[in-house]
Amino acid sequence: MFELFLHDAGRWAVPGEIADPSTLTFRRVVGLLFRHMPLRAMLWFRIGSWCKERGIPGVPGLMQRHIYSAHGLEILIGAEIGGGLYIAHPIGTVITVERMGKNCSVIASATLGLRSDGLFPDIGDDVFIGAGARVLGGVRIGDGAVIGANAVVIHDVPAGARVGGIPARVLRGATEAQEREDPR
Repeated sequence: MFELFLHDAGRWAVPGEIADPSTLTFRRVVGLLFRHMPLRAMLWFRIGSWCKERGIPGVPGLMQRHIYSAHGLEILIGAEIGGGLYIAHPIGTVITVERMGKNCSVIASATLGLRSDGLFPDIGDDVFIGAGARVLGGVRIGDGAVIGANAVVIHDVPAGARVGGIPARVLRGATEAQEREDPR
């Protein structure tokens, strides 16, 4: 839990980069927590997930309600989310995923969750999700994909592709990304 949180904090320590965890002293982490509300939300998420993993009753639900009421972020406690999650503006953001890789960025008012198929998205590593984007259903978002602002993703996105529109279509990177995934 603490390792994942330090990875989250590393996204806030140096803008645009991922800081080396060894540079994150206790004092520096406290300073980051004081300045960045989204990082405080991630701390509560990590603590709640740790409690859920250990079967501590009641605490995960309390943490989830606290995150929602204090930070405006709806995130499923216990979801498999790798370290380095960067949520720039948590208010109005919903993150309910099957799995989310490491070093993902979610900007503002994005929704990652269910569609009529009853499945949740599977998000790869290093994925960028723009403001207002919707990623719905049992879709797979490949590593390094970029989802544009206000895009509505209802189909799989290949690794490294950039998508946009309603419904989202591949705008750039499709050929190379598709060849990597399906070299026929």
